[in-house]
Amino acid sequence: MPLYPVLSERQTFLLAFAKKGKSFQTKDILPLIEEKFGVSRLTVVRDLSFLEKNEILQKNGHGRSVRYELSKRYLMLEYVDVQSYFSRSLSERNARPEYNNEVFSVFDKYIFSKEESDDLKKANTSYIRTKNKLNEESPTILKKEWERLIIELSWKSSEIEGNTYTLLETEALLKEMRFAQGKEKAEAQMILNHKKALDFILANKESFKEIGLDTIRKIHELLTEKIDINNDFRNHPVGITGTLYRPLPKRNDIERAMKNLIAVLSGMQDPCMQAFVVLAMIAYIQPFEDGNKRTARILANAMLHANDRAMLSYRNIDALEYKKAMVLFYEQNNISYIKEIFIEQFKFSVENYFG
Repeated sequence: MPLYPVLSERQTFLLAFAKKGKSFQTKDILPLIEEKFGVSRLTVVRDLSFLEKNEILQKNGHGRSVRYELSKRYLMLEYVDVQSYFSRSLSERNARPEYNNEVFSVFDKYIFSKEESDDLKKANTSYIRTKNKLNEESPTILKKEWERLIIELSWKSSEIEGNTYTLLETEALLKEMRFAQGKEKAEAQMILNHKKALDFILANKESFKEIGLDTIRKIHELLTEKIDINNDFRNHPVGITGTLYRPLPKRNDIERAMKNLIAVLSGMQDPCMQAFVVLAMIAYIQPFEDGNKRTARILANAMLHANDRAMLSYRNIDALEYKKAMVLFYEQNNISYIKEIFIEQFKFSVENYFG
């Protein structure tokens, strides 16, 4: 379900040409188009105008100095062959090594296509209907479904962070406080912290309709309790395994980026879009010394729940694929894969809980 219109063969050729270089002028592409398609300069200009209007190309300059290049929006949303991308070495991936504040310019109403937005709304209507029906017919089963969701989300979110507890071991820990043999205490604590944070979310639903820096710090505090992680924004550089990307190193810059995030969220009306932006951007900014991705996942779920949207358990997502999606965003500022995961997991939750 693409965000962009179907392109003609000529327009696809123009797009492929644009991907080869940083920018170009009409005179650079005209001979190639004329030779391949036998069309006039006016037709080429119309194609370029079409690509610009649909925010695939960006036009810079005036008159004879006009140049075209791929738009920032297109670069963030275009499809990427993830397996091919990660088959290359770090040095071959042409990764963006530093934080890019311009990513905020793309987080607006066009993150999801109309088809994607409609699908999410349709799925959520089903979620509301089945959950309300269950609440009327069997509050006991409803309670058990919430328990199941919390267990599975606590397990998977922890697994993404390298936790080795199995789902059954997680269930035994959360329901019976039975610690798995041969596991580090820190692993159990991570899972217990997830449950504590999720219990807090369910008990304080209205608090997450709008979030601020204190809300973000609170969720991080709950998720990192007794794990010896500083709850304040860091004031030193941090590296991320498997990527050349390095987030902002200084507290003042981090706080500025986080305030920018809050401002962007306040301008959005769609809770699913807000949750997605939180999921991606807290992980990208990395405001804390550790626990950023789990904070992003749980906070995004808090915002979904506050606005009567289905929460994502991520139960059937491969942890490695989730990490690839985030690294792709870090390195190329491309959100296509993490967006695909978000939408798929939203639908999965609707189909597998409260039904």
